[in-house]
Amino acid sequence: MAGLFRILLVLVILSFLLVLILRWINPPTSMMMILRRSEAEMNYQKDFRIDYRWVDWDQIALHLPLAVIAAEDQNFPIHHGFDLEAITKALKVYLTGGRLRGASTITQQVAKNLFLWPGKSLLRKGIEAYFTALIEIFWHKQRVLEVYMNIAEFGDGIFGAEAACQRYFGKPAGNIRLREAARLAAVLPYPRAMNPKRPSAYVSERAQWIQRQIDQMGGKRVLEKIKS
Repeated sequence: MAGLFRILLVLVILSFLLVLILRWINPPTSMMMILRRSEAEMNYQKDFRIDYRWVDWDQIALHLPLAVIAAEDQNFPIHHGFDLEAITKALKVYLTGGRLRGASTITQQVAKNLFLWPGKSLLRKGIEAYFTALIEIFWHKQRVLEVYMNIAEFGDGIFGAEAACQRYFGKPAGNIRLREAARLAAVLPYPRAMNPKRPSAYVSERAQWIQRQIDQMGGKRVLEKIKS
């Protein structure tokens, strides 16, 4: 029992240090990228490549963080890692016979993509909640969103805003227009099935909805709430 306790204590200390270091050091990769590469190797996809190009916050057009917040987590500026309002709504829908919808915040998605594996087990969800809390403690909101925009998958093996903007629009992330940013945010739920350059009717409609949501949220004023 004492040995198990020491192992757990070491793991806790290492996780604290890892999250703290990543407040300032940009992650060279993520667990999701590692898993995607492993999946491709197992399926003998010899031409598969991870396209990951980190860019700092000030090298990304402000349209993109606004679009991401509008699409993924509109309460991001005010919650502490967990959107209790969204969780409550999702549970109400499920308990009244609807489909159980996800209510993951941007912080939870960072924790999952950076450190964990896909799945819905209670163990994985518990570890996700633990890392989410650590991230909220050690990082400021702008850092959370900066990391998210750099490690999110926007297409098959295309990770981060810079790789996505270069591959889809032939321009750096700092030069994209609002319409392009909205399309990128629109594909985030299913990045391997959707294409922001050649949008389906669903992606086009969702992108238009995202643009309307940005206006309703107050536009760039939203980003004032998450400044470091």
